[in-house]
Amino acid sequence: MDAELIAAVRRFNRTVTQRVGALDDEYMARGRPLAQARLLWEIGPGGAEVAALRARLGLDSGYLSRLLRTLEGDGLVTVGPADQIGGDGRVRSAALTETGQAEWTELDKRSDEFAWTFLEPLNAHRRQRLVAAMAEVERLLVASMVVIAPCPPSDPRARACVRAYAREVARRFDAGFDPALSNPVHDDALVPPAGVFLLATLNDEPVGCGAVKLHRDAPAEIKRVWVSDAVRGLGLGRRLLGELERYAADRGWNAVRLDTNRNLTEAIALYRAVGYREIEPYNTEHYAHHWFEKSVPDGT
Repeated sequence: MDAELIAAVRRFNRTVTQRVGALDDEYMARGRPLAQARLLWEIGPGGAEVAALRARLGLDSGYLSRLLRTLEGDGLVTVGPADQIGGDGRVRSAALTETGQAEWTELDKRSDEFAWTFLEPLNAHRRQRLVAAMAEVERLLVASMVVIAPCPPSDPRARACVRAYAREVARRFDAGFDPALSNPVHDDALVPPAGVFLLATLNDEPVGCGAVKLHRDAPAEIKRVWVSDAVRGLGLGRRLLGELERYAADRGWNAVRLDTNRNLTEAIALYRAVGYREIEPYNTEHYAHHWFEKSVPDGT
C-alpha cells in the first residue's frame, strides 16, 4: 500500500465526517443521529423495500432492523408486508407515517439550507470548483464501490446482464441482433475449469459482466463484456477486461483474443487503448468485423 495515498484518504474522511455532521448526536438539530436521518430520507414519501434499503445503504440486517425499530418507536415509520402499501405481500417494506412525511419535508428543507453553508462562504468561481470536485469525488467513489466476482452464468443476475447485452447490440448493429446467427456461448464453457463469468455489482445490483473461455491449444477468448449505462464512464469496462485477462494469465494462458462489431466504436477504442492489436479473423462470427489479440503476462 502507498502510505501517502492512504494518509490522504484518511485525512479526507476525517474532514468530511466533521463537515457533514456525521459525529453529531442530533443531525441538523432534529433530535436523531445521521444514520436515522439518512434512513428516513431513503424511505421517502413513496416508501421502500427493506431489502433495497439494506443494499442501497450498505447496512447489515441487524443494524437496519434496529434503526427501523427506533423510527417506528418515534411514530415516523411503519414496517410490514409490501401489500400494505400496494406491493408484494411476501416482501417487507417501510413507509412514512403522516408524522414521518412532515419530518421528511422538514429534513429536505434543512438539507438544502445545510448544503448552502458549504457554498455561501465562497465566491462564484470557488463554488463552481467545489461542486465540480464533489462530482468527481462522487464518480470515483461509486467506481470504487463496484464489486467484480465470479458468478455462475445460470444465475438470474448473470442472465439479466446477458439479456441487457443482447438488447444493446440489437439496437446498435446495422441489422439488429439474432442470437441464432451468432456463434453460441454455452454455460458450461463459462464455468471453471473451462472458463469464467464475471459479474459486476453496485449495491448488490448487477451493472456489468464479462466472460472468458479457456480454449485448449489456443488463446483464451473474451466474450460478453457489457457495462450498464448507469455506470458508464467509470472505467468499469477496462476493469472487467483486466480481470478477465488476469484470470486467463493466472491459469497459464499467454494471450487473449476477441471479436467485435464495427458499430461498437467505444469498445474498439478501449481495446486499442489497453494494448489489443487487430488480427486476421479467427472465427466465423456473423456479426464480427474486427478481431483483436493481446499478450498477457504470466500470472504465476
